[in-house]
Amino acid sequence: MTRTTRVIDGKAAAQRVRDELKREVDARVARGLRRPGLATVLVGDDPASAVYVRNKRKGAEECGLVSVHIPLPTSTTTDELLAVVRRLNADDAVDGILVQLPLPRHIDEHAVLMAVAADKDVDGFHPDNVARLTMGVPEALVPCTPLGCLRLLVDEGVALSGARAVVVGRSNIVGKPMAALLLGKNATVTIAHSRTRELAAVCREADVLVAAVGRAMMLGRDHVKDGAVVIDVGINRTADGKLVGDVDWDAIQGVASAATPVPGGVGPMTIAMLLQNTLTAHGRRLGVTMTT
Repeated sequence: MTRTTRVIDGKAAAQRVRDELKREVDARVARGLRRPGLATVLVGDDPASAVYVRNKRKGAEECGLVSVHIPLPTSTTTDELLAVVRRLNADDAVDGILVQLPLPRHIDEHAVLMAVAADKDVDGFHPDNVARLTMGVPEALVPCTPLGCLRLLVDEGVALSGARAVVVGRSNIVGKPMAALLLGKNATVTIAHSRTRELAAVCREADVLVAAVGRAMMLGRDHVKDGAVVIDVGINRTADGKLVGDVDWDAIQGVASAATPVPGGVGPMTIAMLLQNTLTAHGRRLGVTMTT
């Protein structure tokens, strides 16, 4: 019997999350609470960054959040950007702060990200949030992409407890927090990367394979165990302009039991989780929990 690889629809999942968040925002406003506020800061005029920020703001407004946008010129200095971050930290109407990356090369990116208050760090990059995630503390704000991957797995009904999971990629933004989230679900986790010996054999041990290495179609048929669930975080553009993931989609058809496509898989969930983090931060700052 030939298996049909089920497509994990990230766009549909993201819309479900947004609908949930919209109901929650409406419920909080009905109780007399102020709307959650998300501040986005964009330095320079990079076209891709501008699109990302526009999509994040659109999503926030659709969910009933207050969207505050601060565009800054490319010439902005580190000190000037830090002053903006400090002002947003002190603004009680702002629950989440997102400084769009990458920043111009002359700006100290690390200093800026560390300056964002941990309780408003909806990207989940602050060391306090990293430590909370690693320690399993519920108050962590988790990086949006791995949080979205976990939500997809949970929504798909994937049995994570006791499962073998392999995360290919060790970045602070995706690979490491993804491993921590899977550990929190009682999976047995291996972190692999481009220098892992016998990578294909390591990947074939996985019931759940998460590809986050940033190399176009690096993982193929030989990397996927029969019946595995594959989450492809990669977004790469080929020479002919086509968007592809870190996994060779065609090669794993009929092998993986389910997989996320690129585009339309993990990408939409990243923005949805950003909005969820903002609502989480809002609730914690006001001392309220989810009501819907």
